[in-house]
Amino acid sequence: MKYIVSAFCMFVVFQTSSAQLGFSHEIGVIAGSLQLRSDYGIRENTKTNFGNSGFGVGLVHYLNFSYRADCNCYTTDNYFNDHFKLRNEISWNRTKLEHFGKFVDPNRTSEDAERLRSHRGVAKNLDIGTQLEFFPLSIRSFQSFSYRFTPFVSLGVHYTSYNPEVSTTYANPDPLLVGDVLEPSNFYSGWDPGSVDATSGSAWSLVGSIGVRYKLDKLSDLMLDFRYQHYFSDWVDGLNHQLDHNKSNDSLIWLNIGYIYYLN
Repeated sequence: MKYIVSAFCMFVVFQTSSAQLGFSHEIGVIAGSLQLRSDYGIRENTKTNFGNSGFGVGLVHYLNFSYRADCNCYTTDNYFNDHFKLRNEISWNRTKLEHFGKFVDPNRTSEDAERLRSHRGVAKNLDIGTQLEFFPLSIRSFQSFSYRFTPFVSLGVHYTSYNPEVSTTYANPDPLLVGDVLEPSNFYSGWDPGSVDATSGSAWSLVGSIGVRYKLDKLSDLMLDFRYQHYFSDWVDGLNHQLDHNKSNDSLIWLNIGYIYYLN
């Protein structure tokens, strides 16, 4: 949490500095459904992807280089000012997790199949970060209603504080917890001890998105944003079983809609 606080303080300092430079600002809210691609279920399996779906919400802030708030005028005409915005965001998402696919089919009657069916998790992530958004069409022309729709792509880095949960209903005489350690015999026997760990932690992630804005009026837009987020950790979901087919870190796909308001 101290890293989140430090990042937020840096964010406030940056915004104060940018305000002094005269650039205009936009704020907004986003919300939508998401899929956490993790070690639960079978990777790239449709039932797994749609079964392990969740929801996310967030607050966004944009630094608009094309317009100056201190003079109510457009900035010097150059390509960067007319095609890029800086997006800052703080968001939260939650996903319920369970195992899907052939290993938990009803015709599987082994103890390991029952362990997988009984295993549940919850991924909870707090994000703060920055993305640079590129608009192929002129931002100034969009703001002056030359067209109602404008597409964009973005790339950036987020810092994630994750706090997973884990549970099981497997009828094992051993308790779920032995002291503060999860009892391995409650989970799939092919996983190494320590593969299930609900310890909170943090990780950096790379975020990319593609989307579109729709101009509602002079001071507000609607936004549709499709995001891919790759975590530099495999513990975001609280499971890292390290089998041969576990070749990727956790990742997230998020389709969200947003409302953006122009402050200046």
